[in-house]
Amino acid sequence: SSGAFLLAFTSLFDKGSKVGIGAPGYPSYRQILKALEIDPIIIQTTSEEKFQLTTNSIFGRKLDGVLVASPANPTGSMLNFDSLKALIEKCNNNEISFISDEIYHGVEYKEKAVSALQVTDDCYVINSFSKYFSMTGWRIGWMVVPESHVRQVERLAQNMFICAPHASQIAAAGALESFSELEENLKVYKTNRDLMIRGLSEAGFTDIAPPDGAFYIYADISKFSNDSLEFSKDMLKTAGVAITPGLDFDSERGNATIRFSYARSTDEIKDGIERIVNFMIERGYK
Repeated sequence: SSGAFLLAFTSLFDKGSKVGIGAPGYPSYRQILKALEIDPIIIQTTSEEKFQLTTNSIFGRKLDGVLVASPANPTGSMLNFDSLKALIEKCNNNEISFISDEIYHGVEYKEKAVSALQVTDDCYVINSFSKYFSMTGWRIGWMVVPESHVRQVERLAQNMFICAPHASQIAAAGALESFSELEENLKVYKTNRDLMIRGLSEAGFTDIAPPDGAFYIYADISKFSNDSLEFSKDMLKTAGVAITPGLDFDSERGNATIRFSYARSTDEIKDGIERIVNFMIERGYK
């Protein structure tokens, strides 16, 4: 999907354009925008908003574009149909380009993720074989763009990348015929998710974002620490568990949040939870 963001941003925006992205959010959004001399407008989201952009949060900001991810990294939260529809209509009515990052579609647990294409064709949708299809290292994905933009994006792609590697294309075609195996992977994620929710609660992490999809849990640690980087380093050194400091995703408030990933085997997750609980007891947090 990284290449698709380059194509989308280059196709839709000019130097100095303003693109709204939510915080916490995937850090590469803002870095790629900056590299292209496009201004990322960081919009702080709240737990009440499920850490997603809303029509209210983008109101009055004079944006040229809006980028959302549902399910999102780092929170795993999702926009329902009505919320996504309202956001898209707000953008379309104000001539704001809408980009939907749907890389985690397929990795959801109770409700199916809603595609922007269920609302409109006047948007850019980005997806990848990296997550649901478990093909991270193969570097292959796809875009859906309005028909009038196809040739423009095609020309950009031919000059920037030419195409994805042939071997990756063959492997991706095979993955499209492997849904029974992929659904087994999803069952593992669901088991791991349930274990993590219970285990983290036992460890004292009670303030978490709703993990509707993806394979992350985003937790508030403000009652334990105000330095997520040092907290993460300490857990790695002491417990042997790698977590991600929230500063990667939110430069303003990420000092008080961390992200857990449960994209591992269930046995590893069980072991990790035990280590986390012991770490929290040892540090006097629990």
